[in-house]
Amino acid sequence: MKKILALIATVAIASVAWADAVLINGAGATFPYPIYSKWFDEYAKINPGVTFNYQSIGSGGGIKQITAKTVDFGASDGPMTQDQLTAAPGRIYHIPTVMGADVLSYNLPGVTTGLKLTGDIIADIYLGKITKWSDPRIVAENSGVNIPDQGIVVVHRSDGSGTTYIFVDYLSSVSPQWKGKVGKGTSVNWPVGLGGKGNEGVAGLVKQTPGAIGYVELAYAKQNDLPYAFVKNSSGNYIEPTIDSTSKAAEGVSIASDFRVSIVNSSNPQAYPIASFTWLLIYKQMDDHVKGEAIVNFIKWAITDGQKYCESLDYAPLPANVVELIQEKLKQVKY
Repeated sequence: MKKILALIATVAIASVAWADAVLINGAGATFPYPIYSKWFDEYAKINPGVTFNYQSIGSGGGIKQITAKTVDFGASDGPMTQDQLTAAPGRIYHIPTVMGADVLSYNLPGVTTGLKLTGDIIADIYLGKITKWSDPRIVAENSGVNIPDQGIVVVHRSDGSGTTYIFVDYLSSVSPQWKGKVGKGTSVNWPVGLGGKGNEGVAGLVKQTPGAIGYVELAYAKQNDLPYAFVKNSSGNYIEPTIDSTSKAAEGVSIASDFRVSIVNSSNPQAYPIASFTWLLIYKQMDDHVKGEAIVNFIKWAITDGQKYCESLDYAPLPANVVELIQEKLKQVKY
């Protein structure tokens, strides 16, 4: 009789554990994948009943899948457009998680660090108007640097990406011609240049091509020891892209209630100008109560305790004022 009771108790405990376990599926941006993976692992240690399955397929894929409701949350480095939000079967919230920056990596013989570029110079390079490194405008910004008389090889992403969105959002903010001719989006019709797939493709082309310039994410550049330019911000200061200067891009910025805010070309004198949030995309009205509660609890942890893992992985943590706004927004999520 005791053995039977023990067996019943074991089965009951196992049933409760199985009932409490929840699998949450997500997909989207590749940029935050390392920090998201770290968060999922660390969160499992304090809440082993919640398991995450995240597919790093790009921001465009994340938007498509959350719209189709084939995942429980999406992820994107570029905010959804109004048309995309309207096409969704319910109201979608953008929840900032960390911050990142695009850097201009280059292959310039004799110049291994400290290259200085302005927004209008970068835009004109990508418009095909500046074609040589020895252009007087570049030389003027780099006094004392031996700039070679070499042609510029422009490199950009061939695939749609949030990294591209951040970059062309910046170009649109500093160049009226770029804004009118090319515009912004996760993919654009590039006036000039070679296309590389992913950060790896862009970095590979830059590394193997003397005279090349291309944009990659700060975390990727640091982890792969790539040289990158200092960029003049809206206050006229040349800023090195760092975790701190990226975080400062959100300080003093008016944050929209839906968090679809651009922080490129920040007015903060210490801010690096090509910076952005990356977002989780969730529905205001969750279809599944258990999953909805688990996602909200995870986000609350990620934007507070989870932020301590950012810097070791080369991400910029959220400013305190943004964390407070997110906590208020999460109170509106229904499940």
